[in-house]
Amino acid sequence: MGYGLARAALDAGHEVVLVSGPVAIEPPAEARTINVVSATEMLQAVRAELPSCDTLIMVAAVSDWRPRRASAEKLKKSEMSDRLELERTPDILSEVSDLKGDRLFVGFAAETEDLLVEAERKLRDKNLDYIVANDVSHPEWGMESEFNKVVLIGADGTRESMPVLPKPEVARLLIERIGAYRAACVSGS
Repeated sequence: MGYGLARAALDAGHEVVLVSGPVAIEPPAEARTINVVSATEMLQAVRAELPSCDTLIMVAAVSDWRPRRASAEKLKKSEMSDRLELERTPDILSEVSDLKGDRLFVGFAAETEDLLVEAERKLRDKNLDYIVANDVSHPEWGMESEFNKVVLIGADGTRESMPVLPKPEVARLLIERIGAYRAACVSGS
C-alpha cells in the first residue's frame, strides 16, 4: 500500500519522499526514496524530511519490538541464552507529533480484531487527521493480496467504508480524499 500511495500521489501531481524499509519491489522512479533498515533510521529520516512536507502518511509500522542486543556474527547455539530479550522500538507517529503543526497526518491501523475500536484509539492517541483501518487477517485482501478493503476514519468523525478493490485503486481513492481534505483546510472551508 505504501508504494501504491506513493504512485497515486505522484500521479496526482504531488512531490513524494518515500521512506522505505527493505522490500522486494521497486519504488516509483519519480519519488525521492530514502532507504532505511531500522525503526531508529526511519524515525531519523521522517524527522529530517517532515519540516519540508505538508502531509505525512505512515502506512506500515515497523516492528514494535527488536532484540535488546544484536550481533554482527552468527551466534553459536552453545553461547546463546534460552531467553530472547526484547526492547520496544520508537513509535514514529508519536515521536514526531511535536512537529505536526498544520501538517496533515494520516496513519494506518492494520488489525486482526476490533478493527474500528483500535483504529479510533490510534486516531486519537496519535493526533491524526485520518486513519485508514484495514483487517489484515482476511485471506482475500490485505497483506498477502493484490486487493484491500479499508475504512477511512476522520478526526471529525467521518467514516468511509470502501469495497474490496485492487490496491492501486484503494491508493488512488485515498490520495483523492486526503487531497480534497488538504485543499479544504488550505482554503478555509
